[in-house]
Parts: sequence; C-alpha cells; structure tokens
Amino acid sequence: MHRLAQWWDSVELWLTGLPYVLQVSLVVVVLAMIAMLVVRVLCALIDRVADVLDARLARSGRGDVTGQRAGEGNDESV
Repeated sequence: MHRLAQWWDSVELWLTGLPYVLQVSLVVVVLAMIAMLVVRVLCALIDRVADVLDARLARSGRGDVTGQRAGEGNDESV
C-alpha cells in the first residue's frame, strides 16, 4: 500500500508541475475515457436485464408487453 501511495504522490507532483492547459486537457481525456467505460458497462447491464425480462415475458405467454392480447389494439378502420 505504501508503494501505491508513493506512486500516486509522484503522479500528483508530475501533474501539478504541468502548465494549466495541459493539466485540464489530460484530466478531460482521462475522465472522458472513464465515462465511456462506465457507459459501456451500464449498456451491457441494461441489455442483460432487458433480455431477462423479455425471456420471462415470453415464457409467461404474454404476446405483447402493452397488456393487450393479439388482435386487440387500435382499430384504425373505425
């Protein structure tokens, strides 16, 4: 743990020694990469949950998730 703390201190010293514009640019790039990673993980998680829910609905015999039976719905002929 001490080694990690020393490494982080050296990174902080290096970063604070950079000009302000480079500091901001580097932080923006790193945060953008982290944000993209979080979005990918959340999308994968949401897709899995949606697939599980879809499979449960298909097994329960419900044809439509809106609560209408097949053949019911908006009758546009009226």
